[in-house]
Amino acid sequence: MKWTIIIVIMMSFIGSMMWMMPSPRERFQAKLRLHARSLGYNVQLARLTTPRAAGEVEPEIITVPAYRLMRSNMDRKESEALVPWQVHRVTSIASDGLPDGWSWAQGENLLDESQLAQIAEVLAVLPEGAVALESTPVQVSVYWHERGDMETLDLLKTQLQRIMDARF
Repeated sequence: MKWTIIIVIMMSFIGSMMWMMPSPRERFQAKLRLHARSLGYNVQLARLTTPRAAGEVEPEIITVPAYRLMRSNMDRKESEALVPWQVHRVTSIASDGLPDGWSWAQGENLLDESQLAQIAEVLAVLPEGAVALESTPVQVSVYWHERGDMETLDLLKTQLQRIMDARF
């Protein structure tokens, strides 16, 4: 009987320790986010309201990691003149100038043709886990489900940098 109690107590301790250990997915996310910080990203969980998809009554609200690069290459006048925009990977009515499967949440019909072409190029190479892309006077963001590897993070940085360099 003593041995049974000792074994149960030991298994309880081992189970508690295993429960506290991060899963392989959590370890990958921690490593990815640490690499993102070294690349200059600000990573935070964001609550995102998607545009109402075709055939849907209510928009979807999701929580997704936002990988943001702060704009430091613009002066105050440029920043004030910048038109904020946001696009989502969802099919809806508001999709003028965007590739199939992407829709506007903000900024529709406010950008010129060359800017729309650059957005389309960026959207074409975003990984499947990227659900939204955003540009504001303060930052450029990609909302991404963190499916991929370190090279995917480098790809995202390159694409966000293209938008920042184009200053829109």
